[in-house]
Amino acid sequence: MPSWMRSAGLLLLHLAALSQAVEMKIDQKDNNRQVCSGMYSRKSWGGNVDPFILIKFLKPADDGGVDPLVSLVVFEWKDKPLIGRFDESEGRQYICDQAAVKNGYCTEEEMGAFVLAANATDVSRSQIISQAIHLNDPQAVNYHVARTGYYCVGTYDYTSDEAYTAVVEFRNAFGELPAAQIAKLPFYAATTLVYAFLALGWGALYYLNRRDILPVQNYITAILVFLVIEMFMTWLFYDYQNRHGLNTGAKVLLIVDSILSAARNSFSFFLLLIVCMGYGVVKHTLGKTMLYVRALAITHFAFGVLYAVASLSVTPENAGPLILLVVLPLAATLTAFYVWTLNALNLTMKDLMERKQTVKAGMYRKLWWCILASIIVIFAFFFVNSWTFAGSSQEDFVPTHWQTRWFILDGWLNLVYFFDVAFVAYVWRPTANNRRFAMSDEIAQDDDGFEIASLGRDSFDIDLEDPEADADNHGNGGGGGGYGNGGLYGGSKPPAYDAPRDHRRDASPLPAPVPTKPTPLPRESLDGETIFALGDEMDRDSDDGEEEEEDVGERKGLTGRR
Repeated sequence: MPSWMRSAGLLLLHLAALSQAVEMKIDQKDNNRQVCSGMYSRKSWGGNVDPFILIKFLKPADDGGVDPLVSLVVFEWKDKPLIGRFDESEGRQYICDQAAVKNGYCTEEEMGAFVLAANATDVSRSQIISQAIHLNDPQAVNYHVARTGYYCVGTYDYTSDEAYTAVVEFRNAFGELPAAQIAKLPFYAATTLVYAFLALGWGALYYLNRRDILPVQNYITAILVFLVIEMFMTWLFYDYQNRHGLNTGAKVLLIVDSILSAARNSFSFFLLLIVCMGYGVVKHTLGKTMLYVRALAITHFAFGVLYAVASLSVTPENAGPLILLVVLPLAATLTAFYVWTLNALNLTMKDLMERKQTVKAGMYRKLWWCILASIIVIFAFFFVNSWTFAGSSQEDFVPTHWQTRWFILDGWLNLVYFFDVAFVAYVWRPTANNRRFAMSDEIAQDDDGFEIASLGRDSFDIDLEDPEADADNHGNGGGGGGYGNGGLYGGSKPPAYDAPRDHRRDASPLPAPVPTKPTPLPRESLDGETIFALGDEMDRDSDDGEEEEEDVGERKGLTGRR
């Protein structure tokens, strides 16, 4: 069996052994004594069942003849101040023991449970359950969720040095999906429809101008179709998980979606890089450079898949230094894409401006502003999130922002990506005369200025210091343009400004123009590749062909042959 098939099989077995969605484990360890999750009321999202929290303790295999006790409390996060009472000598006391009973914080019947405030039942927003669980005969605890909130289940080992294990299920009314992720269902459904409409609009323009499509537009067509499929698969994963839980089928969909996400990132960086290089608009081919770009995209995709598999199979607490072997290569390929893309865009814009290709340069200037705006939005969003997080305590951040956390981590990045893709698709959309625009250069309008006095300077220049000598020289030279005896005015001096003049229009002080054959201006394209005015040549070839057909027809008419 190939090694990759064996690795894939082990990965599927590992994922199948994981716990179900919104089912969490509780034990006596400090990090596992309390679990929390957001919960929606039935009225918020609808559903077929009433939302609830179910806690089941496992009976120990060997009790040793004793009945271990475990303290249990279920509460909504905003009711946390109602748990425990403050004691001046011992501080805040949470567990009902002999000292708490003595101080009147609880009763003998409540021994082993959590201590609650005296008026907790009256002032609490939601129900608070506080019990002492007997592990020899543990009973399941069902907590009804009546309102939307962030609910927690806390435990404490009342009998010291006794291990215990419990399973907590947070069941929402709408299905098996965690409440913090239910908003992804309508989000990815809407995103799929938006990408589908974008692809349909692009497809209509592609069909109408199918005879004039550039190679780069084929790549844009491919990524639009791919994005529709990728977004649909993401929505399908969340919908399947909501219906059936995180079973084996959902985990397979999760792996497929992770691979598609890695492919989307690599394809997007590849497309942006070749666009910034001027492929299809400035250069009709990239030569060997295209091979290097494809190799970088494939490498980034491979490391992206490895990173996705590692993130699914390795938990954060078990991650060691070896995880850097996956993270560092992925970061290296990502950095290579960033540096190469920005450098290529600057070189393309510089070349177009030097050749005075203002229309094409305007396209890439818009792309530059689009990239800059995306970077500013990303940094601004991170700054606002960091400022928000710094303004609240660490333990209150998740309970306060659990409903919008998905958008901070995933949603807004998808929106920025969509606007970037839509912008590139709009600027590089298929239009009439695509190839003529791409394969021809704009005529450079160089206007360096000129002086009228430079034209025929020998005929117009006058020696202002000695006008008589200048007139004699012109008259003796017989040039027909001076002020001497043979000049236009027949005098030795220039006539007065208002003196009558002999207007001879047949004589000109300028030399006659000499007809010359115009020579084409030399042009240089990027990297030494010549950009041909393909449309003009095709027009001339078609005109020559029509003239030849007419000549042949005339000769046939003269000879009488058909």
